[in-house]
Amino acid sequence: MTDRLSELTATGVAVWLDDLSRERLTSGGLDQLRREKHVAGVTTNPTIFAKALADADTYDWQLRDLASRGVEVEEAVRMLTTYDVRWACDVMRPSYDASKGIDGRVSIEVDPRVAHHADRTLAEAKALWWLVDRPNLYIKIPATEAGLGAITATLAEGISVNVTLIFGLDRYSQVMEAFLAGLEQAKANGHDLSKIGSVASFFVSRVDAEVDKRLEKIGSDEAKALRGKAAVANAQLAYERYSEVFSSERWQALADAGAHPQRPLWASTSTKNPDYRDVIYVEELIAPGTVNTMPEPVIHAYADHGETRGDTVTGSYEAARKLFTDLESVGVDMPDVIAKLEREGVEKFEASWQELLDGVRKSLAAAGQGSGRPSQAAEGNAQAAQQAGGNA
Repeated sequence: MTDRLSELTATGVAVWLDDLSRERLTSGGLDQLRREKHVAGVTTNPTIFAKALADADTYDWQLRDLASRGVEVEEAVRMLTTYDVRWACDVMRPSYDASKGIDGRVSIEVDPRVAHHADRTLAEAKALWWLVDRPNLYIKIPATEAGLGAITATLAEGISVNVTLIFGLDRYSQVMEAFLAGLEQAKANGHDLSKIGSVASFFVSRVDAEVDKRLEKIGSDEAKALRGKAAVANAQLAYERYSEVFSSERWQALADAGAHPQRPLWASTSTKNPDYRDVIYVEELIAPGTVNTMPEPVIHAYADHGETRGDTVTGSYEAARKLFTDLESVGVDMPDVIAKLEREGVEKFEASWQELLDGVRKSLAAAGQGSGRPSQAAEGNAQAAQQAGGNA
C-alpha cells in the first residue's frame, strides 16, 4: 500500500496531531500515531483540554487527589493539563531526538485571559516551562499586540515558543520580527540557540469560513466563484514572507550561531465546508520546512486518499495576489476579516478556558464528596501514568 503520510513527510512537511487527552496517553494511541502515521508533534489548546476532561473518567483518580488536597480550581487545571503535556513530551521524545530537536514537540497554551498583558503572559510562560520541565515543550502564545512583546521576552529566556492565532500577513511579519529579536536577545543572554525552537501557527480554514460567508452575502456570480480560495492564498503569501525573512542576512547571522528557523505551522486544517475536499488544506499547502497540524480524522483521510504533488506553494504567489485583488473588487474587506478572526480567536479560547475551569470545578466538588479507594480502572491509569514518567 502507498504510504501517503510518508510521501508527505518526504516533501519537508512535518505531520503533527492537533489533539491530546489522557485517554490517548493511557491507551498508547499517541505513540501508535507516532510510530505508524509519522506524527512528529502535538498541539493543544483550551478547547482540546475542555473536551478531553469532559469526555473521560481517566482523570478521576487525579481529581480525587487534588480535591483531597483542597487545591483551587486554577491550580488543578494546571496540574491536570501539564501532567498530560509532560507525558506527551515523553512519548514524543524519540521524534525530538531523531530530528535533533526540530520535531517531537508538544505545545501548551498560556491562559488566554492574559493574552493582552505582556508581563502576565511572560510570567505564565515561565511557570509552564518550569512545571512541564521537558526540552521538547512549546509554550503557545497568541499573536496579539501585547503577545508580540511577550514572544520576544519568552524566547530571550531560552524558552521555545509556538505563536498561535495568526490570521493576517502583516501580523505574521510582526511575529517573525518578534522571533528574530527574541533570538538576538537570547544570544546576548548566553543561551544556546540550537536548543530554542519556534513555530508560527497560521490559521487556515477559519479564513475561508469568514470570507465565504461574506461572498454568499454579496451574492453575485463573481463573488460566489471566489469561495473556498482565500485561505490557501493567504497561507501561500505567508510562506512567501517566510522565505524572504529566512534568507536575509539578519537571519543568517543567527543561523551561524546555531539557530533553527521559525517554521510556518498550518493550523485549523479541517474543512468547515463539507463541500470542500477533506484534505484540501494539506494538499494545497505542501512546502519544505512547514508543519501541518491536523485533527486525527484529517490524518487518517490523508493516509487514505491524500495526493502529494510536491511543492504546491512556491510559485503560487502571483495567483494568490490576484485572488486578493478580486476579493477586494467584489467587496470583501480582508483587513476587517483578519481583525475579526483575531478578536474571535482569543474570545473563543477564553470561553473554552472558562468552560475548562467550570468543568474542573464541578469535578473537584464531585470528587471531594466521594469516599473509599479509587476504582480499579483509575488505579490502573495512575500506575500507567507513573510508569510513563508523569508527575501529578
